[in-house]
Amino acid sequence: MSNHLHGDADTMAAAAPPPDTANAIEKAPKEVDIYRDTFIRYMGYSNEIGEAFRPLVPKSIVAASYGMAIGYVCTDTFDKSLRLQRTGASNRDLAILAGDVFSWQMMASVIIPGLVINRITWASRMMLSKAPVGILKTVPTLIGLASIPLIIHPIDSLVDRIMDETYRKAVR
Repeated sequence: MSNHLHGDADTMAAAAPPPDTANAIEKAPKEVDIYRDTFIRYMGYSNEIGEAFRPLVPKSIVAASYGMAIGYVCTDTFDKSLRLQRTGASNRDLAILAGDVFSWQMMASVIIPGLVINRITWASRMMLSKAPVGILKTVPTLIGLASIPLIIHPIDSLVDRIMDETYRKAVR
């Protein structure tokens, strides 16, 4: 059983990402990661839209937005795992890659941004607690929605650092 993560440079580039899979996959020449480099990335942020609209919609809608985001995470994990499997990678390498992609996406697309938008919306509501009901319901939602583009890259960078210092070190 070959270990594609520890082969020569040409084999590694063609067959399997190194343990730092999030960065390696993003930097692959001429290959666009549709889950991180295109508009599809925003599917992972559907729960943030749900969080922003929390004051205005039923809880079931917010829960459904989390379902969409987790579906996106699972699709990215499956797609990258399947691509690696087609190269003949070992089960260990597949498990490492799947764990990396799933963990990174859950933290960067669902858990941390969901918490951040929830708290931004909550804080906005607290600051506007004396405002008329129409403002109290709509302005925090608008602030939450406007915050989404501002939090993406800082959270992605934070999650890269977390993964580099934890999971990726452990699987080397």
